[in-house]
Amino acid sequence: MSDTVYLNDYKTHPFTSRNDFLNYLGDGNFHNILIALNAEKLMKNDETLRRLVNQHIGYPDGIGTVLALKRKGYVSEKIPGAEFWLDIIERHYNNKTFYMVGGKPEVIEQTVGRLKKEYQGIDIVGYRDGYMDDQEKEELVKEIEDKEPDIVFVAMGSPSQEFLMEKMFEVHPALYMGLGGSFDIYCGLKERAPKVFRKVGLEWFYRLITEPSRIRRQIVYLPFLLKVITNRI
Repeated sequence: MSDTVYLNDYKTHPFTSRNDFLNYLGDGNFHNILIALNAEKLMKNDETLRRLVNQHIGYPDGIGTVLALKRKGYVSEKIPGAEFWLDIIERHYNNKTFYMVGGKPEVIEQTVGRLKKEYQGIDIVGYRDGYMDDQEKEELVKEIEDKEPDIVFVAMGSPSQEFLMEKMFEVHPALYMGLGGSFDIYCGLKERAPKVFRKVGLEWFYRLITEPSRIRRQIVYLPFLLKVITNRI
């Protein structure tokens, strides 16, 4: 897969499957930042975020992105970051080193503990929670530079996780991936939408009805849909 398409000026890779994505990373594209693209992120008028996405790999994490790609003639699969990071581990835990960032202290401890049980021999060279002041972030960047992990997962929410990954990438090129709340899901502390909602592309709707406060964020779906219908995305 080598094609890219711009959605609202964000460069997007229309991967046809998770395996397609994995193979692409292994074909000379491993040193990159992976950035999940959904309707909310594509509608952000944030030039710093847009520049970062366009320099690295934006992938279709939301059904809105998949629909926008389809409108432009690309058949792509939705690739949930909450699942894909484990695909990366499954493929590379025997030959790569890892660093984990994010979540509350108890969440990152549980995450690392479970990973070590499920992926025997995984080499996690370091980890820390996601609650950091500016000085602690600088200390993290220095530790990444010193330990030189091959793969770094950052679960801190967007766009703060993307900007932190960029700082780390500048001192140590590796594979970085932002995960939002994926550690909480992995530990069973937060539930994803039931499979039936995910299958029909309504995971966003399930999250809205279970977390009504999200409406202030998800109201952006209406102008996004209008852009897709009128082919102005």
